Amino acid sequence: MDIRIPTQDGTIAGYLAEPQAAVSGAGPYPAVVVVHDAFGLTQDARSITDRFATAGYLAVAPDLFSRGGIVRCVKSVFQSLLAGEGRAFDDLDAARTLLAERADCTGKTGVVGFCMGGGFALVAATGQFDASAPYYGILPKDMSILDGACPVVASFGAKDPSLRGAAAKVEHALATRGIPHDVKEYPDAGHSFANRLPLGPLNRLAKVAGFGYHHESNEDAWHRVQSFFAEHLR
Repeated sequence: MDIRIPTQDGTIAGYLAEPQAAVSGAGPYPAVVVVHDAFGLTQDARSITDRFATAGYLAVAPDLFSRGGIVRCVKSVFQSLLAGEGRAFDDLDAARTLLAERADCTGKTGVVGFCMGGGFALVAATGQFDASAPYYGILPKDMSILDGACPVVASFGAKDPSLRGAAAKVEHALATRGIPHDVKEYPDAGHSFANRLPLGPLNRLAKVAGFGYHHESNEDAWHRVQSFFAEHLR
């Protein structure tokens, strides 16, 4: 359902999905914050949030473009991502707090993000989250920002032209810091392999360019994330 998330300076829009007690038990439940890609809080982002709820998590997807829409906000949100701090990260923490303070939450919270959101999820691993699952996210220029990060399960596509060698860099950064991790690069997948992009007739062209949904890779990544989150959040 659509909600408003209280932040340090007003509220932002968001989408909340709750587990069904008949399926997942009466709770309390661990929580997951879902960080959307550069297309914003699309139906795809909502569907992913619903899927986490079906798996037994309180799940919320904050709309990082709430303050003026995608055209006005995308620049400031990306600036926050590249800086590793700022209002967008404050909004993610507000979403985390919203879930963590609920009576039906265990207090354990994870973060998962895709593309732009994957970059946020990776950097946010150094905050108050208990586990992070970045999908093909932009890497921080200085990987030392990952000092003290929570456990990370990361997924990349080998056919992604924008993130050549990213999986190996993340693997090295986490391993040298002794951070529990699971990093995998999928040989048949490109960028956005876990997202159904709202491109309509341009989807075929996007796939040729190394972008687009890849079912087998997405399902394998989903099961890896579920196993990893079960270990660190439940």
